[in-house]
Amino acid sequence: MKPIRILGVPLGLGTGHVRGTDLDWDVRTDRLAGMLNSAGFSAEDCGSLAVPYPAGIGDTRAKFLHQIAETCERIAVWTFETSQAGKIPLVVGGDHSIAVGSVAGVSDYFRTQNQTLGLLWLDAHADMNTPETSPSGHVHGMALAGCVGLGAEALTTLRNFSPKVRPENTIVVGARDIDRDEVANIRNSGIKVFTIRDVDERGMAAVMSESIAMLRKTTSGIHLSLDMDVLDPAVAPAVSTPVPGGLTYREAHLALEIFADSGLLTSLDLVEFNPALDGSGLTAKVSAGLVASAFGKSILPRAL
Repeated sequence: MKPIRILGVPLGLGTGHVRGTDLDWDVRTDRLAGMLNSAGFSAEDCGSLAVPYPAGIGDTRAKFLHQIAETCERIAVWTFETSQAGKIPLVVGGDHSIAVGSVAGVSDYFRTQNQTLGLLWLDAHADMNTPETSPSGHVHGMALAGCVGLGAEALTTLRNFSPKVRPENTIVVGARDIDRDEVANIRNSGIKVFTIRDVDERGMAAVMSESIAMLRKTTSGIHLSLDMDVLDPAVAPAVSTPVPGGLTYREAHLALEIFADSGLLTSLDLVEFNPALDGSGLTAKVSAGLVASAFGKSILPRAL
């Protein structure tokens, strides 16, 4: 496993500036880097990126778009340089809009290697809105659309190429809250969505195995974007937009354990954790554990 570099991005503007996701995760270094290092990985915490002050909403169809795009551009520089250095970037949010930046940087690095990046998006939402379809104007609901070349130009043109990932190399797992006008964007784009019903009917092992098999055929590696609201609120309550009926604790860990076994992880986002709602520390603990599973921490270490 390559060394891991961790960057905190306490950006909450993608939620319309709902307080909480803009708070830096003060246990990030102790819990996340510590857990990874104790599990046998090499993890370095690089601190937090300074994010712009929310000065003016701008276009109400895509609130705070320019501040978000500016932050994503700097994230992209960091993930590109981290990938170029032979390390795995782990971007800890913050809301899901930051994924446009992390995906852009890693994908750009893959382009320099004449390789293709795949994208696995674990989320209760599809995040395939555009300014024209979004009912709220919240950019975190437009993040995946931006990655596959749809929507606001400030996001789609980051690092001067589009799409960041091809729609056919993009898979969403766990979706259960999709806006009405977002459906056409999903169907017309060519991305694959496994809803929570697919998980219920087929089981997580089958869904993840099929997802990995599909992406393995056409890509050289996979960026994992983990939105904590993919879990049920009973398991991870401290998130920006909780939706009932999500993944159980074991379903989430199984998904990431299977993904780790693929050996295709290139980079990872952990997003939508809201420290202001996590008085018990439960969601922080669950978040860190899931990241460790994604990197390959197992119940019975292979060396034994």
